[in-house]
Amino acid sequence: MLLALTVAALPQLLLAQRDSTREGLARLEETLQMRVEDGGLQLKDLVPSMVVSVAPLVEDSRTWYPAAALNSLAHVFGAGALRSCEACMAPRLYVQEGWLEQRTTGRTTAEIVKMDEDNRGAAPPARTAIWLDETKTGVSIRIVDLRNSRIVLADNFDPEMLEPARTRRAFTLARELERRSRGDAITHTFFDVALYPGQHVSLDIAEQWGEDNANLSGISFSLYDPVVGVGVGYYRVIPRALNVMVGAKVLVSIPTAIINAFSPGSEFQGLDPLLTAVLIVRFPIASSNYAVDFSASTAGRIGFGFSLMNISLLPFLP
Repeated sequence: MLLALTVAALPQLLLAQRDSTREGLARLEETLQMRVEDGGLQLKDLVPSMVVSVAPLVEDSRTWYPAAALNSLAHVFGAGALRSCEACMAPRLYVQEGWLEQRTTGRTTAEIVKMDEDNRGAAPPARTAIWLDETKTGVSIRIVDLRNSRIVLADNFDPEMLEPARTRRAFTLARELERRSRGDAITHTFFDVALYPGQHVSLDIAEQWGEDNANLSGISFSLYDPVVGVGVGYYRVIPRALNVMVGAKVLVSIPTAIINAFSPGSEFQGLDPLLTAVLIVRFPIASSNYAVDFSASTAGRIGFGFSLMNISLLPFLP
């Protein structure tokens, strides 16, 4: 019974494998083309290129995957910039007097360069070698500079780009752990806009610090409540409460301070008191850079609004 179910499911498994591979090639094309357009990859430094391997993972892919992989590379690098190295993955037999050696491993960089020299004729030497192989979830690419064996690119591509996402998360975690072990601080920016029923608009620049990495302190610039103010603030992140951030800041009203400086002894308050304390509570929205915030100041203003965290004030601009 189990054998019958396995045989019945085999075509669907192979079809899923084929779909994931095709989608992986599509993501590879899109990513490499973006890197070329952005200048992250310079075609003049990559081509001509030797295609060393386009190995399928399963027997069902053997008839179509090599052509599909070469087609994707041609879309990115240009068909005239690619050279096929059909013998690169074949076993090699070396015979000398009293010595016989067979190698079934992949060729070294020096061997690939030698094969290029023997077969390119009057054409310029290849600059890079490419391995583009099928994997269980998509495709894997490796590009190596033949002049110095430098790895230009090594990445995995799948339909949902889960592999790069996991890799980025792992690197981010590693960098964060290293930063914590060194005791380095990290800078955050918060743009708070409370609109109802009272108003509070401010920009905070804070450093994250402490053994538990849950403290933030820094300077604050107020645009309203008070109008044109500057001061300091402190916040505490509460991980057990969905990373809610609770803190306060003390702000000096610049207009009031200027008026009092030119009129010593006067009790004129201007638009705002000289000192204003503001309680701030930020409720992060999932793992985004947005939060719902609550503010309450000693000037009697209470407001609800939103916070932009570590992003530009105009997110559509770079």
